[in-house]
Amino acid sequence: MRSILIALTLAAPAAPSADVIRPSADPVKLVDANRPLSATYTYQGERRTLDDFLTRTKTNGFLVLRGQKIVHERYTDANRNTRFQSWSMAKSFTSAALGIALREGHIRSLDEPVTKYLPELRKSGYNNVSIRHLLWMSSGTDWDEREDVPRMQIAANQGQSLTRMAARQQPDWTPGSQFEYNSMNSYVLARVITEATGTPYHRYVEKKIWQPAGMAGAAQISSDGKGESLGYCCFQATDRDYARFGLLYLRQGKAHGKQVVPASWVKSSTTPSEVNPKYGLHWWLGGERDFMAAGFGGQYIYVSPEHDVVIVKSTTSTGAHDQEEVLAAFRAVAAKVS
Repeated sequence: MRSILIALTLAAPAAPSADVIRPSADPVKLVDANRPLSATYTYQGERRTLDDFLTRTKTNGFLVLRGQKIVHERYTDANRNTRFQSWSMAKSFTSAALGIALREGHIRSLDEPVTKYLPELRKSGYNNVSIRHLLWMSSGTDWDEREDVPRMQIAANQGQSLTRMAARQQPDWTPGSQFEYNSMNSYVLARVITEATGTPYHRYVEKKIWQPAGMAGAAQISSDGKGESLGYCCFQATDRDYARFGLLYLRQGKAHGKQVVPASWVKSSTTPSEVNPKYGLHWWLGGERDFMAAGFGGQYIYVSPEHDVVIVKSTTSTGAHDQEEVLAAFRAVAAKVS
């Protein structure tokens, strides 16, 4: 999938447009206590090192927080001001925004059909599909992530409307009956947020997450040809601000002592869904109370409540990555720094 996605994306004639989201006037302070870090872990019966793992996965940015202390930070062909592409880590931001919209009453229930907010999808496979089913990646629409995501990216690059693409999706199986990773589900959720709140997705993220969570830098969120934020991908932000998002969830949704994301939503998001024990509400679950946002090519925000640790890994490569090895490496690092 990775080679297909990049090849097709690079073939597109233009990049998607992007909206800037502005930083907080009161950033969450991260204390710089950077020190050398070495760790080993066992995977598939083989003893491996952190340095080898980061080299093999072509990591450009690697940051480890313990509480609010940066205990390790390193970059290759990048620096602390580099804004890295999130790819599908963006899905976890979309989930957070949805949880806030629910708390504020813009959305009454996760069991509402998405067509309540997007009536233009009533003739598509999204008719009678609930918001909950989209969060679970269980919409039941006919979708092949391997083939269809490149088409989404090309359509966005060419200035087309992804909502029109969503309206052409066909039903395939009963919603809520199984898991199938589907980036169109996340795009539709971002559109639901826009329509339910009356605020463009990127501006809602800025006002409800980026600024109150204390992000220190501006970021960008890509949009399609109609100015609709992609929602399933394409934030551009620094590793330190990605770490602040992980810290927000480590602190049960609080920043500066104030509730930004409802604590109940953090808990629900990091609890296994009914269709996949390794997936919550747009968060991947490690199975040991740890969880992470994950993106194409090896982008991660990992959270370990047990060790009070957040790890961010960023790369500009498109190589394959083994999520089970990633978990093994991150758990070893979390245990080491704690």
